[in-house]
Amino acid sequence: MPKQVEVRITDSHMMPEEFQKKPIWRRILANLQKNLLLTLTVLGVVLGSVCGGLLRYASPIHPDVVMLISFPGDILMRMLKMLILPLIISSLITGLAGLDAKSSGRLGTRAMVYYMATTVIAAVLGVILVLSIHPGNPNLRKELGEGHKNKEVSSLDAFLDLIRNLFPENLVQACFQQIQTVTKKILVPTKQDVANVTDTILEAINGTFEDPNEPTVMIKKGLEFKDGMNVLGLIGFFIAFGVTMGRMGDQAKLMVDFFNILNEIVMKLVLLIMWYSPLGIGSLICGKIVAIEDLEVVARQLGMYMVTVVTGLIIHGGIFLPLIYFGITRKNPFSFLGGIFQAWITALGTASSAGTLPVTFRCLEENLGIDKRVTRFVLPVGATINMDGTALYEAVAAIFIAQMNGIYLDAGQIVTVSLTATLASVGAASIPSAGLVTMLLILTAVGLPTQDISLLVAVDWLLDRLRTSVNVVGDSFGAGIVYHLSRLELEQLDAQHLAQEGMEMTKTQSAQAGLKTLQENSSPSGNYSGYSAVHVEDCKVNVANNGSPADYPGVEDETWNRES
Repeated sequence: MPKQVEVRITDSHMMPEEFQKKPIWRRILANLQKNLLLTLTVLGVVLGSVCGGLLRYASPIHPDVVMLISFPGDILMRMLKMLILPLIISSLITGLAGLDAKSSGRLGTRAMVYYMATTVIAAVLGVILVLSIHPGNPNLRKELGEGHKNKEVSSLDAFLDLIRNLFPENLVQACFQQIQTVTKKILVPTKQDVANVTDTILEAINGTFEDPNEPTVMIKKGLEFKDGMNVLGLIGFFIAFGVTMGRMGDQAKLMVDFFNILNEIVMKLVLLIMWYSPLGIGSLICGKIVAIEDLEVVARQLGMYMVTVVTGLIIHGGIFLPLIYFGITRKNPFSFLGGIFQAWITALGTASSAGTLPVTFRCLEENLGIDKRVTRFVLPVGATINMDGTALYEAVAAIFIAQMNGIYLDAGQIVTVSLTATLASVGAASIPSAGLVTMLLILTAVGLPTQDISLLVAVDWLLDRLRTSVNVVGDSFGAGIVYHLSRLELEQLDAQHLAQEGMEMTKTQSAQAGLKTLQENSSPSGNYSGYSAVHVEDCKVNVANNGSPADYPGVEDETWNRES
Protein backbone atom coordinates (compact mmCIF):
# COMPACT_ATOMS: atom_id res chain seq x y z
CA MET A 1 0.00 0.00 0.00
CA PRO A 2 1.50 3.32 -0.97
CA LYS A 3 2.35 5.74 1.81
CA GLN A 4 0.11 8.76 2.20
CA VAL A 5 1.74 12.06 3.00
CA GLU A 6 -0.33 14.89 4.41
CA VAL A 7 0.78 18.36 3.41
CA ARG A 8 -0.66 21.35 5.27
CA ILE A 9 -0.80 24.60 3.35
CA THR A 10 -1.71 27.73 5.24
CA ASP A 11 -4.20 30.22 3.81
CA SER A 12 -1.52 32.82 3.35
CA HIS A 13 0.33 30.62 0.86
CA MET A 14 -2.84 29.96 -1.13
CA MET A 15 -3.56 33.65 -1.57
CA PRO A 16 -2.21 35.18 -4.79
CA GLU A 17 0.48 37.74 -4.36
CA GLU A 18 -1.69 40.61 -5.54
CA PHE A 19 -4.36 39.83 -2.91
CA GLN A 20 -1.93 39.99 -0.02
CA LYS A 21 -2.01 43.28 1.81
CA LYS A 22 0.77 45.64 0.87
CA PRO A 23 1.62 49.04 2.24
CA ILE A 24 -0.07 51.93 0.45
CA TRP A 25 3.22 53.47 -0.62
CA ARG A 26 4.29 50.20 -2.26
CA ARG A 27 1.01 49.96 -4.16
CA ILE A 28 1.34 53.56 -5.33
CA LEU A 29 4.94 52.92 -6.40
CA ALA A 30 3.88 49.77 -8.28
CA ASN A 31 1.19 51.71 -10.17
CA LEU A 32 3.65 54.45 -11.05
CA GLN A 33 6.14 51.89 -12.38
CA LYS A 34 3.38 50.19 -14.38
CA ASN A 35 2.39 53.54 -15.96
CA LEU A 36 5.90 55.00 -15.99
CA LEU A 37 5.56 56.71 -19.38
CA LEU A 38 2.27 58.36 -18.45
CA THR A 39 3.69 59.43 -15.09
CA LEU A 40 6.72 61.01 -16.74
CA THR A 41 4.52 62.83 -19.26
CA VAL A 42 2.29 64.34 -16.56
CA LEU A 43 5.42 65.28 -14.60
CA GLY A 44 6.81 66.98 -17.72
CA VAL A 45 3.62 69.09 -18.10
CA VAL A 46 3.67 70.12 -14.42
CA LEU A 47 7.39 70.95 -14.38
CA GLY A 48 7.11 72.85 -17.65
CA SER A 49 4.27 75.00 -16.28
CA VAL A 50 6.04 75.66 -12.96
CA CYS A 51 9.40 76.47 -14.58
CA GLY A 52 7.72 78.75 -17.10
CA GLY A 53 5.94 80.65 -14.34
CA LEU A 54 9.13 81.03 -12.30
CA LEU A 55 11.21 82.14 -15.29
CA ARG A 56 8.77 84.99 -15.94
CA TYR A 57 10.08 86.64 -12.77
CA ALA A 58 13.56 86.64 -14.32
CA SER A 59 12.41 88.75 -17.27
CA PRO A 60 13.53 90.18 -19.54
CA ILE A 61 14.90 86.95 -20.99
CA HIS A 62 16.94 87.07 -24.17
CA PRO A 63 15.13 85.60 -27.22
CA ASP A 64 18.00 83.16 -27.76
CA VAL A 65 17.44 81.74 -24.27
CA VAL A 66 13.72 81.30 -24.99
CA MET A 67 14.63 79.55 -28.23
CA LEU A 68 16.95 77.16 -26.39
CA ILE A 69 14.23 76.41 -23.81
CA SER A 70 11.79 75.51 -26.60
CA PHE A 71 14.36 73.61 -28.66
CA PRO A 72 13.65 70.08 -27.25
CA GLY A 73 9.96 70.64 -27.89
CA ASP A 74 10.67 71.73 -31.44
CA ILE A 75 12.54 68.46 -32.00
CA LEU A 76 9.54 66.50 -30.63
CA MET A 77 7.17 68.26 -33.04
CA ARG A 78 9.48 67.52 -35.95
CA MET A 79 9.70 63.83 -35.06
CA LEU A 80 5.93 63.49 -34.70
CA LYS A 81 5.27 65.29 -37.98
CA MET A 82 7.88 63.10 -39.67
CA LEU A 83 5.72 60.03 -38.92
CA ILE A 84 2.39 61.52 -40.04
CA LEU A 85 2.74 60.64 -43.72
CA PRO A 86 3.88 56.99 -43.41
CA LEU A 87 1.38 56.43 -40.62
CA ILE A 88 -1.60 57.78 -42.59
CA ILE A 89 -0.62 55.80 -45.68
CA SER A 90 -0.02 52.47 -43.93
CA SER A 91 -2.95 52.73 -41.50
CA LEU A 92 -5.58 53.65 -44.09
CA ILE A 93 -4.48 51.03 -46.61
CA THR A 94 -4.16 48.16 -44.13
CA GLY A 95 -7.38 49.09 -42.33
CA LEU A 96 -9.49 49.22 -45.48
CA ALA A 97 -7.78 46.26 -47.18
CA GLY A 98 -8.98 44.07 -44.28
CA LEU A 99 -12.61 45.07 -44.92
CA ASP A 100 -14.94 44.38 -47.79
CA ALA A 101 -16.61 47.27 -49.61
CA LYS A 102 -19.86 46.88 -47.66
CA SER A 103 -18.18 46.92 -44.25
CA SER A 104 -15.94 49.87 -45.08
CA GLY A 105 -18.99 51.80 -46.32
CA ARG A 106 -20.84 51.19 -43.07
CA LEU A 107 -17.79 52.13 -41.02
CA GLY A 108 -17.44 55.37 -42.94
CA THR A 109 -21.14 56.21 -42.63
CA ARG A 110 -21.17 55.68 -38.87
CA ALA A 111 -18.00 57.71 -38.42
CA MET A 112 -19.31 60.63 -40.52
CA VAL A 113 -22.67 60.70 -38.68
CA TYR A 114 -20.82 60.81 -35.35
CA TYR A 115 -18.39 63.50 -36.56
CA MET A 116 -21.10 65.82 -37.87
CA ALA A 117 -23.40 65.31 -34.87
CA THR A 118 -20.72 66.06 -32.26
CA THR A 119 -19.40 69.04 -34.22
CA VAL A 120 -22.90 70.58 -34.44
CA ILE A 121 -23.42 69.96 -30.71
CA ALA A 122 -20.10 71.69 -29.94
CA ALA A 123 -20.93 74.72 -32.10
CA VAL A 124 -24.43 75.10 -30.58
CA LEU A 125 -22.98 74.75 -27.06
CA GLY A 126 -20.49 77.51 -27.81
CA VAL A 127 -23.25 79.83 -29.06
CA ILE A 128 -25.39 79.18 -25.97
CA LEU A 129 -22.50 79.84 -23.57
CA VAL A 130 -21.29 83.04 -25.22
CA LEU A 131 -24.84 84.45 -25.30
CA SER A 132 -25.38 83.48 -21.66
CA ILE A 133 -22.06 84.66 -20.18
CA HIS A 134 -21.73 87.65 -22.58
CA PRO A 135 -17.94 88.09 -22.26
CA GLY A 136 -17.77 90.79 -24.95
CA ASN A 137 -17.86 94.39 -23.77
CA PRO A 138 -17.60 97.48 -26.02
CA ASN A 139 -15.22 99.01 -23.47
CA LEU A 140 -12.72 96.24 -24.30
CA ARG A 141 -12.52 97.64 -27.81
CA LYS A 142 -10.93 100.81 -26.46
CA GLU A 143 -8.46 98.91 -24.27
CA LEU A 144 -7.39 96.44 -26.96
CA GLY A 145 -7.21 99.04 -29.73
CA GLU A 146 -7.38 98.39 -33.45
CA GLY A 147 -6.38 95.03 -34.87
CA HIS A 148 -4.43 94.29 -38.01
CA LYS A 149 -6.52 94.22 -41.15
CA ASN A 150 -6.87 90.81 -42.76
CA LYS A 151 -7.77 89.84 -46.28
CA GLU A 152 -11.41 88.87 -46.68
CA VAL A 153 -12.04 85.27 -47.62
CA SER A 154 -14.92 84.14 -49.80
CA SER A 155 -16.91 81.17 -48.50
CA LEU A 156 -17.35 79.92 -52.06
CA ASP A 157 -13.59 80.05 -52.71
CA ALA A 158 -12.88 78.20 -49.46
CA PHE A 159 -15.39 75.47 -50.32
CA LEU A 160 -13.99 75.06 -53.83
CA ASP A 161 -10.44 74.91 -52.41
CA LEU A 162 -11.61 72.11 -50.12
CA ILE A 163 -12.85 70.11 -53.11
CA ARG A 164 -9.69 70.88 -55.11
CA ASN A 165 -7.46 69.67 -52.28
CA LEU A 166 -9.51 66.48 -52.02
CA PHE A 167 -8.32 65.59 -55.54
CA PRO A 168 -4.63 66.57 -55.73
CA GLU A 169 -3.07 66.70 -59.17
CA ASN A 170 0.29 65.47 -57.87
CA LEU A 171 0.61 63.08 -54.92
CA VAL A 172 4.24 63.98 -54.27
CA GLN A 173 3.40 67.68 -54.19
CA ALA A 174 0.43 66.94 -51.87
CA CYS A 175 2.92 65.73 -49.27
CA PHE A 176 4.15 69.28 -48.67
CA GLN A 177 1.83 71.74 -50.46
CA GLN A 178 -1.89 72.46 -50.84
CA ILE A 179 -3.75 74.75 -53.17
CA GLN A 180 -5.48 77.99 -52.16
CA THR A 181 -7.41 80.75 -53.94
CA VAL A 182 -5.75 84.16 -53.55
CA THR A 183 -6.97 87.60 -54.58
CA LYS A 184 -4.60 90.16 -56.04
CA LYS A 185 -5.10 93.82 -56.79
CA ILE A 186 -3.80 94.68 -60.25
CA LEU A 187 -3.34 98.20 -61.61
CA VAL A 188 -4.75 98.37 -65.15
CA PRO A 189 -3.81 101.47 -67.23
CA THR A 190 -6.77 103.31 -68.76
CA LYS A 191 -6.84 103.54 -72.54
CA GLN A 192 -7.44 107.04 -73.89
CA ASP A 193 -10.17 107.29 -76.50
CA VAL A 194 -9.22 109.61 -79.39
CA ALA A 195 -12.90 110.44 -80.11
CA ASN A 196 -13.30 112.04 -76.69
CA VAL A 197 -10.71 114.81 -77.21
CA THR A 198 -13.47 117.48 -77.16
CA ASP A 199 -14.75 116.20 -73.79
CA THR A 200 -11.20 116.30 -72.42
CA ILE A 201 -10.83 119.98 -73.45
CA LEU A 202 -14.16 120.88 -71.84
CA GLU A 203 -13.16 119.08 -68.60
CA ALA A 204 -9.88 121.04 -68.57
CA ILE A 205 -11.76 124.33 -68.99
CA ASN A 206 -14.28 123.46 -66.23
CA GLY A 207 -11.57 122.28 -63.87
CA THR A 208 -12.88 118.73 -63.69
CA PHE A 209 -10.07 117.26 -65.70
CA GLU A 210 -8.90 113.77 -64.66
CA ASP A 211 -5.63 112.24 -65.68
CA PRO A 212 -6.48 109.75 -68.45
CA ASN A 213 -3.33 107.79 -67.68
CA GLU A 214 -4.33 107.10 -64.05
CA PRO A 215 -4.58 103.32 -63.68
CA THR A 216 -7.66 101.58 -62.28
CA VAL A 217 -7.54 98.88 -59.64
CA MET A 218 -8.86 95.46 -60.63
CA ILE A 219 -9.22 92.47 -58.29
CA LYS A 220 -8.10 89.23 -59.87
CA LYS A 221 -8.38 85.74 -58.41
CA GLY A 222 -5.82 83.00 -58.92
CA LEU A 223 -4.69 79.68 -57.53
CA GLU A 224 -1.46 79.35 -55.61
CA PHE A 225 0.23 76.54 -53.71
CA LYS A 226 1.02 77.21 -50.05
CA ASP A 227 3.26 75.24 -47.73
CA GLY A 228 1.64 72.53 -45.63
CA MET A 229 0.77 68.88 -46.15
CA ASN A 230 -2.48 68.31 -48.06
CA VAL A 231 -3.76 65.74 -45.55
CA LEU A 232 -7.27 65.74 -47.01
CA GLY A 233 -6.05 64.85 -50.51
CA LEU A 234 -3.76 62.11 -49.25
CA ILE A 235 -6.55 60.59 -47.18
CA GLY A 236 -8.95 60.67 -50.13
CA PHE A 237 -6.49 58.91 -52.43
CA PHE A 238 -5.38 56.24 -49.96
CA ILE A 239 -8.96 55.45 -48.95
CA ALA A 240 -9.70 54.68 -52.60
CA PHE A 241 -6.40 52.78 -52.85
CA GLY A 242 -7.17 50.66 -49.78
CA VAL A 243 -10.74 49.82 -50.84
CA THR A 244 -9.57 48.83 -54.33
CA MET A 245 -6.79 46.70 -52.90
CA GLY A 246 -9.26 44.98 -50.58
CA ARG A 247 -11.46 44.02 -53.53
CA MET A 248 -8.54 42.38 -55.33
CA GLY A 249 -8.24 39.70 -52.63
CA ASP A 250 -5.28 37.34 -52.89
CA GLN A 251 -3.81 39.21 -55.86
CA ALA A 252 -2.95 42.14 -53.57
CA LYS A 253 -1.78 40.02 -50.61
CA LEU A 254 1.86 40.99 -51.16
CA MET A 255 0.99 44.71 -51.00
CA VAL A 256 -1.16 44.21 -47.88
CA ASP A 257 1.73 42.44 -46.14
CA PHE A 258 4.08 45.25 -47.13
CA PHE A 259 1.88 47.99 -45.67
CA ASN A 260 1.17 45.90 -42.55
CA ILE A 261 4.89 45.63 -41.90
CA LEU A 262 5.31 49.37 -42.61
CA ASN A 263 2.61 50.15 -40.06
CA GLU A 264 4.29 47.98 -37.44
CA ILE A 265 7.65 49.67 -38.06
CA VAL A 266 6.10 53.13 -37.66
CA MET A 267 4.42 52.11 -34.40
CA LYS A 268 7.77 50.86 -33.07
CA LEU A 269 9.24 54.28 -33.88
CA VAL A 270 6.29 55.93 -32.14
CA LEU A 271 7.09 54.03 -28.95
CA LEU A 272 10.67 55.32 -29.03
CA ILE A 273 9.50 58.90 -29.55
CA MET A 274 6.98 58.63 -26.72
CA TRP A 275 9.80 58.06 -24.23
CA TYR A 276 11.25 61.39 -25.36
CA SER A 277 7.87 63.18 -25.24
CA PRO A 278 7.92 64.12 -21.49
CA LEU A 279 10.99 66.31 -22.05
CA GLY A 280 9.65 67.74 -25.31
CA ILE A 281 6.16 68.55 -23.96
CA GLY A 282 7.58 70.20 -20.84
CA SER A 283 9.93 72.25 -23.01
CA LEU A 284 7.09 73.40 -25.30
CA ILE A 285 4.88 74.54 -22.43
CA CYS A 286 7.72 76.26 -20.57
CA GLY A 287 8.85 78.11 -23.71
CA LYS A 288 5.31 79.30 -24.52
CA ILE A 289 4.73 80.64 -21.00
CA VAL A 290 8.07 82.49 -20.99
CA ALA A 291 7.47 84.01 -24.42
CA ILE A 292 4.12 85.64 -23.50
CA GLU A 293 4.27 89.39 -23.09
CA ASP A 294 2.05 91.17 -20.55
CA LEU A 295 0.38 87.98 -19.33
CA GLU A 296 -1.44 89.77 -16.50
CA VAL A 297 -2.86 92.48 -18.82
CA VAL A 298 -4.05 89.88 -21.34
CA ALA A 299 -5.66 87.81 -18.60
CA ARG A 300 -7.53 90.87 -17.31
CA GLN A 301 -8.74 91.97 -20.75
CA LEU A 302 -9.67 88.60 -22.23
CA GLY A 303 -10.28 86.66 -19.01
CA MET A 304 -14.05 86.22 -19.47
CA TYR A 305 -13.55 85.19 -23.10
CA MET A 306 -11.09 82.52 -22.00
CA VAL A 307 -13.45 81.35 -19.22
CA THR A 308 -16.26 80.97 -21.76
CA VAL A 309 -14.17 78.87 -24.16
CA VAL A 310 -12.64 76.71 -21.41
CA THR A 311 -16.06 76.11 -19.82
CA GLY A 312 -17.46 75.00 -23.16
CA LEU A 313 -14.54 72.67 -23.82
CA ILE A 314 -14.85 71.09 -20.36
CA ILE A 315 -18.61 70.58 -20.74
CA HIS A 316 -18.27 69.11 -24.24
CA GLY A 317 -15.20 66.93 -23.62
CA GLY A 318 -15.97 65.94 -20.03
CA ILE A 319 -19.78 65.59 -20.08
CA PHE A 320 -21.35 65.46 -23.55
CA LEU A 321 -18.89 63.11 -25.26
CA PRO A 322 -18.81 60.63 -22.33
CA LEU A 323 -22.62 60.69 -22.20
CA ILE A 324 -22.85 59.93 -25.93
CA TYR A 325 -20.35 57.08 -25.51
CA PHE A 326 -22.21 55.65 -22.51
CA GLY A 327 -25.60 56.00 -24.19
CA ILE A 328 -24.48 53.98 -27.22
CA THR A 329 -22.08 51.44 -25.74
CA ARG A 330 -23.31 51.17 -22.11
CA LYS A 331 -19.68 51.11 -20.98
CA ASN A 332 -17.83 53.23 -18.44
CA PRO A 333 -16.58 56.33 -20.34
CA PHE A 334 -14.11 57.32 -17.62
CA SER A 335 -12.17 54.06 -17.92
CA PHE A 336 -12.05 54.85 -21.63
CA LEU A 337 -10.69 58.32 -20.84
CA GLY A 338 -8.05 56.70 -18.64
CA GLY A 339 -6.91 54.61 -21.60
CA ILE A 340 -6.40 57.67 -23.84
CA PHE A 341 -4.89 59.91 -21.14
CA GLN A 342 -1.45 59.69 -22.76
CA ALA A 343 -2.86 60.96 -26.08
CA TRP A 344 -4.71 63.77 -24.29
CA ILE A 345 -1.54 64.94 -22.55
CA THR A 346 0.40 64.80 -25.83
CA ALA A 347 -2.27 66.88 -27.60
CA LEU A 348 -2.14 69.39 -24.75
CA GLY A 349 1.60 69.81 -25.27
CA THR A 350 1.87 69.70 -29.06
CA ALA A 351 -1.41 71.48 -30.04
CA SER A 352 -1.64 69.30 -33.16
CA SER A 353 -4.21 66.57 -33.84
CA ALA A 354 -2.09 65.12 -36.62
CA GLY A 355 1.03 65.20 -34.46
CA THR A 356 -0.81 63.31 -31.71
CA LEU A 357 -2.12 60.69 -34.16
CA PRO A 358 0.69 58.13 -33.59
CA VAL A 359 0.14 58.26 -29.82
CA THR A 360 -3.64 57.97 -30.22
CA PHE A 361 -3.20 54.83 -32.33
CA ARG A 362 -1.14 53.19 -29.61
CA CYS A 363 -3.52 54.16 -26.79
CA LEU A 364 -6.63 52.82 -28.53
CA GLU A 365 -5.10 49.61 -29.86
CA GLU A 366 -2.96 48.59 -26.90
CA ASN A 367 -4.71 50.10 -23.88
CA LEU A 368 -8.34 49.72 -24.97
CA GLY A 369 -8.11 46.79 -27.40
CA ILE A 370 -9.98 48.42 -30.28
CA ASP A 371 -9.76 46.59 -33.59
CA LYS A 372 -6.98 47.93 -35.81
CA ARG A 373 -9.26 47.96 -38.84
CA VAL A 374 -11.44 50.54 -37.07
CA THR A 375 -8.66 52.74 -35.67
CA ARG A 376 -6.69 52.76 -38.91
CA PHE A 377 -9.70 54.07 -40.82
CA VAL A 378 -11.49 56.27 -38.27
CA LEU A 379 -8.55 58.09 -36.64
CA PRO A 380 -6.81 59.55 -39.74
CA VAL A 381 -10.14 60.80 -41.08
CA GLY A 382 -11.14 62.14 -37.66
CA ALA A 383 -7.84 63.98 -37.18
CA THR A 384 -8.60 65.86 -40.41
CA ILE A 385 -12.33 66.63 -40.34
CA ASN A 386 -13.55 66.08 -36.75
CA MET A 387 -12.83 69.33 -34.94
CA ASP A 388 -15.30 69.63 -32.06
CA GLY A 389 -13.13 71.96 -30.00
CA THR A 390 -12.37 74.15 -33.00
CA ALA A 391 -16.09 74.51 -33.88
CA LEU A 392 -16.91 75.57 -30.31
CA TYR A 393 -13.99 78.00 -30.17
CA GLU A 394 -14.87 79.63 -33.50
CA ALA A 395 -18.53 80.10 -32.58
CA VAL A 396 -17.57 81.74 -29.27
CA ALA A 397 -14.91 83.95 -30.89
CA ALA A 398 -17.21 85.20 -33.67
CA ILE A 399 -20.01 86.26 -31.31
CA PHE A 400 -17.46 87.68 -28.84
CA ILE A 401 -16.11 89.95 -31.58
CA ALA A 402 -19.66 91.05 -32.39
CA GLN A 403 -20.36 91.85 -28.72
CA MET A 404 -17.06 93.72 -28.42
CA ASN A 405 -18.01 95.93 -31.37
CA GLY A 406 -21.57 96.48 -30.10
CA ILE A 407 -23.09 94.65 -33.10
CA TYR A 408 -26.41 92.90 -32.48
CA LEU A 409 -26.81 89.53 -34.21
CA ASP A 410 -30.32 88.35 -34.99
CA ALA A 411 -31.45 84.71 -34.88
CA GLY A 412 -30.64 84.14 -38.56
CA GLN A 413 -27.08 85.41 -38.15
CA ILE A 414 -26.56 83.25 -35.02
CA VAL A 415 -27.71 80.17 -36.95
CA THR A 416 -25.33 81.18 -39.75
CA VAL A 417 -22.48 81.39 -37.23
CA SER A 418 -23.30 77.90 -35.92
CA LEU A 419 -23.45 76.29 -39.37
CA THR A 420 -20.42 78.14 -40.69
CA ALA A 421 -18.40 77.19 -37.60
CA THR A 422 -19.32 73.54 -38.17
CA LEU A 423 -18.33 73.57 -41.84
CA ALA A 424 -15.22 75.71 -41.29
CA SER A 425 -13.95 73.34 -38.61
CA VAL A 426 -14.23 70.47 -41.09
CA GLY A 427 -12.03 72.36 -43.53
CA ALA A 428 -9.47 73.31 -40.89
CA ALA A 429 -6.13 71.65 -41.46
CA SER A 430 -4.86 69.60 -38.54
CA ILE A 431 -2.01 72.03 -37.86
CA PRO A 432 -1.48 74.46 -34.96
CA SER A 433 -3.62 77.66 -34.96
CA ALA A 434 -5.66 76.59 -38.00
CA GLY A 435 -8.76 77.90 -36.20
CA LEU A 436 -7.59 81.49 -36.67
CA VAL A 437 -7.49 80.96 -40.41
CA THR A 438 -11.00 79.51 -40.63
CA MET A 439 -12.31 82.31 -38.38
CA LEU A 440 -12.07 84.58 -41.41
CA LEU A 441 -14.81 82.55 -43.10
CA ILE A 442 -17.23 82.95 -40.21
CA LEU A 443 -16.65 86.67 -39.75
CA THR A 444 -17.01 87.31 -43.47
CA ALA A 445 -20.24 85.26 -43.62
CA VAL A 446 -22.01 87.47 -41.05
CA GLY A 447 -20.27 90.75 -41.98
CA LEU A 448 -18.13 91.19 -38.84
CA PRO A 449 -14.78 93.07 -38.84
CA THR A 450 -12.02 90.60 -39.66
CA GLN A 451 -9.21 92.73 -38.25
CA ASP A 452 -10.29 91.92 -34.69
CA ILE A 453 -9.03 88.34 -35.05
CA SER A 454 -5.51 89.56 -34.32
CA LEU A 455 -6.69 90.72 -30.88
CA LEU A 456 -7.33 87.10 -29.87
CA VAL A 457 -3.87 85.83 -30.83
CA ALA A 458 -2.52 86.72 -27.37
CA VAL A 459 -4.50 83.88 -25.74
CA ASP A 460 -4.66 81.50 -28.67
CA TRP A 461 -1.53 79.59 -27.55
CA LEU A 462 -3.48 78.23 -24.55
CA LEU A 463 -6.91 77.81 -26.11
CA ASP A 464 -5.35 76.06 -29.12
CA ARG A 465 -3.91 73.38 -26.84
CA LEU A 466 -7.17 72.90 -24.97
CA ARG A 467 -9.35 72.62 -28.05
CA THR A 468 -6.86 70.26 -29.72
CA SER A 469 -7.04 67.96 -26.70
CA VAL A 470 -10.85 67.96 -26.99
CA ASN A 471 -10.53 67.16 -30.70
CA VAL A 472 -8.36 64.13 -29.88
CA VAL A 473 -10.82 62.97 -27.20
CA GLY A 474 -13.66 63.28 -29.70
CA ASP A 475 -11.76 61.23 -32.31
CA SER A 476 -11.03 58.53 -29.73
CA PHE A 477 -14.62 58.29 -28.52
CA GLY A 478 -15.70 58.09 -32.16
CA ALA A 479 -13.39 55.12 -32.75
CA GLY A 480 -14.79 53.40 -29.64
CA ILE A 481 -18.40 53.96 -30.72
CA VAL A 482 -17.81 52.83 -34.30
CA TYR A 483 -16.02 49.71 -33.02
CA HIS A 484 -18.95 48.89 -30.71
CA LEU A 485 -21.50 49.31 -33.52
CA SER A 486 -19.40 47.35 -36.02
CA ARG A 487 -18.21 44.51 -33.74
CA LEU A 488 -20.70 41.89 -35.03
CA GLU A 489 -19.88 42.71 -38.65
CA LEU A 490 -16.17 42.44 -37.97
CA GLU A 491 -16.65 39.09 -36.22
CA GLN A 492 -18.70 37.79 -39.16
CA LEU A 493 -16.01 39.03 -41.52
CA ASP A 494 -13.35 37.23 -39.47
CA ALA A 495 -15.45 34.03 -39.51
CA GLN A 496 -15.74 34.25 -43.30
CA HIS A 497 -11.99 34.73 -43.62
CA LEU A 498 -11.35 31.74 -41.35
CA ALA A 499 -13.78 29.60 -43.33
CA GLN A 500 -12.11 30.59 -46.59
CA GLU A 501 -8.68 29.86 -45.15
CA GLY A 502 -9.92 26.48 -43.88
CA MET A 503 -11.27 25.60 -47.30
CA GLU A 504 -8.04 26.64 -48.95
CA MET A 505 -6.03 24.62 -46.42
CA THR A 506 -8.24 21.55 -47.02
CA LYS A 507 -7.81 21.89 -50.77
CA THR A 508 -4.05 22.21 -50.32
CA GLN A 509 -3.87 19.13 -48.10
CA SER A 510 -6.04 17.13 -50.53
CA ALA A 511 -3.84 18.15 -53.43
CA GLN A 512 -0.71 17.17 -51.51
CA ALA A 513 -2.22 13.80 -50.53
CA GLY A 514 -3.26 13.12 -54.11
CA LEU A 515 0.22 14.00 -55.35
CA LYS A 516 1.79 11.67 -52.75
CA THR A 517 -0.52 8.81 -53.72
CA LEU A 518 0.26 9.37 -57.37
CA GLN A 519 3.99 9.22 -56.63
CA GLU A 520 3.61 6.00 -54.65
CA ASN A 521 1.51 4.33 -57.33
CA SER A 522 4.06 5.21 -59.95
CA SER A 523 6.88 3.35 -58.03
CA PRO A 524 7.76 -0.38 -58.97
CA SER A 525 6.26 -1.83 -55.79
CA GLY A 526 3.33 0.52 -55.94
CA ASN A 527 0.78 -2.31 -56.13
CA TYR A 528 1.28 -3.24 -52.48
CA SER A 529 3.00 -0.31 -50.81
CA GLY A 530 -0.19 1.60 -50.19
CA TYR A 531 -1.91 -1.58 -48.96
CA SER A 532 0.76 -2.45 -46.40
CA ALA A 533 1.01 1.12 -45.19
CA VAL A 534 -2.55 1.01 -43.91
CA HIS A 535 -1.74 -1.90 -41.61
CA VAL A 536 1.46 -0.32 -40.33
CA GLU A 537 -0.50 2.79 -39.24
CA ASP A 538 -2.93 0.50 -37.37
CA CYS A 539 -0.17 -0.84 -35.05
CA LYS A 540 -0.63 0.11 -31.42
CA VAL A 541 1.92 0.17 -28.59
CA ASN A 542 0.61 -1.09 -25.28
CA VAL A 543 1.92 0.49 -22.10
CA ALA A 544 2.40 -1.68 -19.01
CA ASN A 545 1.13 -0.69 -15.58
CA ASN A 546 4.58 0.38 -14.43
CA GLY A 547 4.82 2.86 -17.29
CA SER A 548 7.38 0.95 -19.38
CA PRO A 549 6.54 -0.04 -22.95
CA ALA A 550 5.20 -3.57 -23.27
CA ASP A 551 5.72 -5.99 -26.08
CA TYR A 552 3.39 -5.25 -28.93
CA PRO A 553 2.20 -7.70 -31.52
CA GLY A 554 3.51 -7.16 -34.97
CA VAL A 555 1.36 -7.02 -38.04
CA GLU A 556 0.36 -10.44 -39.24
CA ASP A 557 1.79 -11.28 -42.58
CA GLU A 558 -0.78 -11.41 -45.30
CA THR A 559 -1.43 -14.49 -47.37
CA TRP A 560 0.33 -13.15 -50.41
CA ASN A 561 3.45 -12.53 -48.27
CA ARG A 562 3.60 -15.99 -46.67
CA GLU A 563 3.19 -17.80 -49.96
CA SER A 564 6.19 -16.04 -51.33
